[in-house]
Amino acid sequence: MKTFYWLLKREFWEHRGGFLWAPIVTGAIFLVLNVMAIITAEVLTARHGMHFGGGVDIQTMIRNADAGDWQQVGAAADIAMISSVGLIGIVMGIVVLFYCLGSLYDDRRDRSVLFWKSLPISNTHTVLSKVASAAVVAPVIAVVVSIVCGLLQLLMFAVVLSFHGINVWQLLGLSHPLRAVGSLLSNVPLYGLWALPAVGWLMLCSAAARSKPFLWAVAVPVVLGLLVTWFGIMGLFNLSTGWFWVNIVQRALLSVFPGSNLVFGEHSALKMGEFADSDPLAVLSPMHTYSLLASPDLWIGVIAGLALIAGAIWFRRVRDDS
Repeated sequence: MKTFYWLLKREFWEHRGGFLWAPIVTGAIFLVLNVMAIITAEVLTARHGMHFGGGVDIQTMIRNADAGDWQQVGAAADIAMISSVGLIGIVMGIVVLFYCLGSLYDDRRDRSVLFWKSLPISNTHTVLSKVASAAVVAPVIAVVVSIVCGLLQLLMFAVVLSFHGINVWQLLGLSHPLRAVGSLLSNVPLYGLWALPAVGWLMLCSAAARSKPFLWAVAVPVVLGLLVTWFGIMGLFNLSTGWFWVNIVQRALLSVFPGSNLVFGEHSALKMGEFADSDPLAVLSPMHTYSLLASPDLWIGVIAGLALIAGAIWFRRVRDDS
């Protein structure tokens, strides 16, 4: 266990730029852009003598607001709180994708694999430490950074709106920060399970390819998808083209991006229609996302991912590019 811990630390030290600084810089840029947008809106409002709400005095809006209006205000605050998740998640997905592709190939390319194989560390522990780094460490850091950015975003908007007659504590009371934090953290284990086929496939390509693992990782599933599509057009085989692209190509390449299960999964928010404007956090709640555990697609992907990881371990043991 101690050896595995130090292997994880090694991966973090060697890829700190991608795992840590990439989401931090992305979150900082996101906040700066929002500050710029707020300043721009304030300057244009003051310069042209306009008010929020299309010329309606905000105090009048507050006096006339009913329970439904305040619920919409709370929903807007929740959206502001989770709005950074999408951008940071995209950056994290790109980092994980290229990390997996280079995780085993780079050691062979610079011959450092000879040093690591000389140590009393098994290939299994080495590969699994890289899997854990991609499926657990990277998303945990990204979620923590997203939470910090979201809370700062919420506080920033609350302070700005306080200058226009809205009580800060009232606005914060209408939002649900604890629920948002809990929902984001609870989705990390689900992400690890959903991303396992892509992590396994990318690492298998990293371990097996003698050169250009990215080309192999992308070309093989895409070419197979094109062949299946062609067979379907020609009527040679009764194959489901859409199923292949979603469950094979997408899972092999895009499931490292957080939220892909909400778009492509059997229990996706788009298919179930559970995203409500009055409760934007519903789509991220464990009550919704963990229904994916009942889907065979998830567990078939987990089994496939484990098989691919086993293949990556075998290739790391036998591959000799010297």
